[in-house]
Amino acid sequence: MPVLTTSGAVALRAGKNASPDIINNQDKIISFISGAEAVVNSMTRKNWNDVYSTLTNEKRMLLDEAVSSYAAMNVIAYDMSGYTSRTEAETKLDVLRDMFDRARKLLENKDTVSFVS
Repeated sequence: MPVLTTSGAVALRAGKNASPDIINNQDKIISFISGAEAVVNSMTRKNWNDVYSTLTNEKRMLLDEAVSSYAAMNVIAYDMSGYTSRTEAETKLDVLRDMFDRARKLLENKDTVSFVS
């Protein structure tokens, strides 16, 4: 089961035009979240799932932003049909990628991690 974010956070980031077939399917959402957790853990070289209960709220918020943004990108890429245009979906992907990159960089930066401890 996912630890670092919720299906609600993913749905919120994916937006109102995200495919209801995906958003309302817990198995698919959990799959996207689990994949995003693996990516964040691998990229930051830390298993955040194992230490989640000991983290500060600031670290939890960064992890939620990174994981939910990455999972939402996968939701959008999986099915763009609900968006008003491909441009809308791609713009949403760009925004989510920027959010993911910012959170990931902060989690990778040892000075930042020490600061928010």
